[in-house]
Amino acid sequence: MRVQISAALFFAAAILTGCSTAGNQLTSGGQDVRFVDEKPAAQCQFLGTLTGEQSNWLSNQGTEGGSSMRGAANDLRNRAAAMGGNVIYGASTPGLSVISNFVPLATKMSGQIYKCP
Repeated sequence: MRVQISAALFFAAAILTGCSTAGNQLTSGGQDVRFVDEKPAAQCQFLGTLTGEQSNWLSNQGTEGGSSMRGAANDLRNRAAAMGGNVIYGASTPGLSVISNFVPLATKMSGQIYKCP
């Protein structure tokens, strides 16, 4: 009986470990997208607003971890590239709630996407 319980716990842990996700990796297009602090010039075309996300559920990444924020930024850059953009302006992250201190919610980052020459 004890061996069966130990085997079941090991199997469950292995499955949960397999479900964990690494941080979002930059695509080749995402590598060409940059964040800026100043509003893009008039010759830049506004394409829209996007949100990037890094799931923290079962990924061993806390909401306060830098890798979680990096994953959200990478996702945002990848999405911006897919939209045809190369600049992200006004990037922000929604505030963390009290619940996020206890439950590993997704980290999100939003920004305005522009295509600049």
